[in-house]
Amino acid sequence: MRMMLVLGMIAAAGAAQAKQDLKDVYSVWNGLLSIGIANEIRETCPEISARMVRAALRLNSIQNEAKGLGYSAEEIDAFRTSEANKAAMRSEGEAYMKDNGVVKGDPATYCALGHAEIAKSSQIGRLLRAN
Repeated sequence: MRMMLVLGMIAAAGAAQAKQDLKDVYSVWNGLLSIGIANEIRETCPEISARMVRAALRLNSIQNEAKGLGYSAEEIDAFRTSEANKAAMRSEGEAYMKDNGVVKGDPATYCALGHAEIAKSSQIGRLLRAN
């Protein structure tokens, strides 16, 4: 009887630790958001380029973190390719850029944000380099 109780408690603990949706894992979502914003800046601002190796390493570390949290390669890929997630991330990224002075179609405003992010060595700024 005691053994059954212990096994029941272990099973209950496992169920209680069910994985949350990857979009709710702050470090994963925020890491991908930072990469997306940095990419948008470098594609629009001719004064700034990407630190591609650093971006690839960051992307790899995000994937490893997700795997470490118990997500399979299939779950990570489904998260990454989800149109709903892409739209939500784009919306959040555009809001961040707008809140920080970016005007769509005005490269100077992307450059200003990029230089500010580089200066404060933010997650976004560490993925960029002033030319």
